[in-house]
Amino acid sequence: MQLTEHRNERELFVRHAGADSVTVVDRRFERSLVVAADRVLEDFPAHSVADLDAATVASVLALQPEVVLLGTGPRVIFPTQAVLAEFLKRGIGLETMDNAAAARTFNVLVGEGRRAVAIFLLPDASRPDQPRPDH
Repeated sequence: MQLTEHRNERELFVRHAGADSVTVVDRRFERSLVVAADRVLEDFPAHSVADLDAATVASVLALQPEVVLLGTGPRVIFPTQAVLAEFLKRGIGLETMDNAAAARTFNVLVGEGRRAVAIFLLPDASRPDQPRPDH
């Protein structure tokens, strides 16, 4: 049996996600971002799990997701209980994984018509105190 992928042309998808960049459709991003099926929030202010706070969580919740995928770079780093609680008390799933896994999962969920949002945390190149990820 031959399988053919059919994409909704109005839906965004992640073509590539690594430790220091993410490509959405054909545009490469080198700063943290949030991706939904219909929009990209560029220059997301969090560059690490430690940067996640009420304001960053609120900007993600404004997209009204049913599930949020948190890509934490090349390794999985879990957020604080306070961050997890912000999603849980609203009944929104938060799944933490590396960026590549978040990209694959996002593409599958959006392809199924789910209201998924992916956060991709990328290092801030302008901050010399923040280590660059291993490649």
